[in-house]
Amino acid sequence: MAWLVDWGCILIWVAITAAVGVPLYLAGVVRIVDPFAQNVVGALVVVVPVTVGLAWLESRHREATVGKRVRRLVVVTVGDGSRLSLARALVRNVAKITVPWLVGHAAVFSIVEASTTGTVPVGVWLLTCLAYLLPVVYLVSLFIG
Repeated sequence: MAWLVDWGCILIWVAITAAVGVPLYLAGVVRIVDPFAQNVVGALVVVVPVTVGLAWLESRHREATVGKRVRRLVVVTVGDGSRLSLARALVRNVAKITVPWLVGHAAVFSIVEASTTGTVPVGVWLLTCLAYLLPVVYLVSLFIG
């Protein structure tokens, strides 16, 4: 449930960026057509701020994101139960959010690009499998040590 609340907050951020970016795109102010550039812009505008923001919240005195606070959960170190440093919280969130998100985006852009040729290279299939495997590994890790 905490993750769903956090995703609600993330979607608010995505809506804000879309409310700014879509009109700029439609007005011709911003024209990014290269798939790689689109992925980089998406990472810089959405993924990086979300990752840094969640890590910052988990490393602060409340030790929790908005969703975790709603559920009365905290994020602490395993060894002594102390608060996470910002660096450790960043590593945690990069593994949990950034890597799967960017791999997923890269898979989607690769699929779209491959669809124009009529054949899908093996590398695109592997990237797509990895995009699905990463969240599954994360979910499994919630239930095992």
